[in-house]
Amino acid sequence: MEDITNYTNIGAAFRSAAALGIDAVLVTPSCHDPLFRRAARVSMGTVFQVSWARIGTVQDWAAEGIPLLHELGFQTAALALSDDSVSIEDERLHAIDRLALVLGTEGDGLSAATIAQCDWTVKIPMSHQVDSLNVAAASAVAFWELRWRG
Repeated sequence: MEDITNYTNIGAAFRSAAALGIDAVLVTPSCHDPLFRRAARVSMGTVFQVSWARIGTVQDWAAEGIPLLHELGFQTAALALSDDSVSIEDERLHAIDRLALVLGTEGDGLSAATIAQCDWTVKIPMSHQVDSLNVAAASAVAFWELRWRG
């Protein structure tokens, strides 16, 4: 989670991560604290069940964090709207054994530098001229669609 500052969204994303079997959540240094009371309450306590850690430094988490994920054998997928985004339903994504999803802050989404560092740029197809979902809702959809099905 990159720079997410809404405790409700943080808690809801953790709850979805726990419910849908996500192994861990990584938060950037500028992301608010998942253990803050509001986040913990919204998460229904799952912030204490799902492993999580901070990744990178404040200056440029992606320049440090994305290469670290690559070293650990992960491909990275930025959830972002761009001309070269692939659908979250793309079968190539489902074939990846170790996929780290990168979710952006409310409003601005992911930084251009983060998107450029990631292996994939992924979008959730929308209807009725809706361009995007709230980050907590997007996390639930992405976790469900791209969860490990072994």
